[in-house]
Amino acid sequence: MYALTLLVAGLFLAAAELASGDFWLLMLAGGAFAAAGTEAVAGPGAFVLDTVVFAAVSVFLIGAIRPLLKRRLAVPLIKTNAGALEGKPAIVVAEVGPDSGLVKIGGQEWTARPFFSSERFGAGEPVVVVVVDGATALVQRGA
Repeated sequence: MYALTLLVAGLFLAAAELASGDFWLLMLAGGAFAAAGTEAVAGPGAFVLDTVVFAAVSVFLIGAIRPLLKRRLAVPLIKTNAGALEGKPAIVVAEVGPDSGLVKIGGQEWTARPFFSSERFGAGEPVVVVVVDGATALVQRGA
C-alpha cells in the first residue's frame, strides 16, 4: 500500500513539474519512483530503507542530472528590436554632439548622441552603438 502512495506522490510531483518547469519537482518524483520500487522489492515495513533511497536518489538527480537538463534545454536569450543594435558598428551621417547627431546603423538612420557627453564625432567617422535610449542611439568611438 505504501508503494502505491509513493507512486501517486511521484506522479503528482511529475505533473506539478509542468507548472514550474525548473526540474526540482521532477527530480523529487524520480526519488519517489525509486522509493516505490524499493518498497515493492523489499516488501512492507521497509520505511527507513525507502526514505534513504528517496533521499539518495533525489540528491543524486538534483546534483547530477538537473544541471545537465537545465543546460541542454536552456533557451538562449536573443536580443531583438533596439536591443539588438547594441554593439553594432555605425557610420556618422551628421555630426554627433551632445545636442544632435545622426548615424547610419545597418542601412537605417538613427538620431544619435555621444555616450560620453564630452565627445564629438564628425561625418563619416566609424562609431559603435553602446545603448539605445528610446529612439536615440548612444555611441562611442569604434573601429
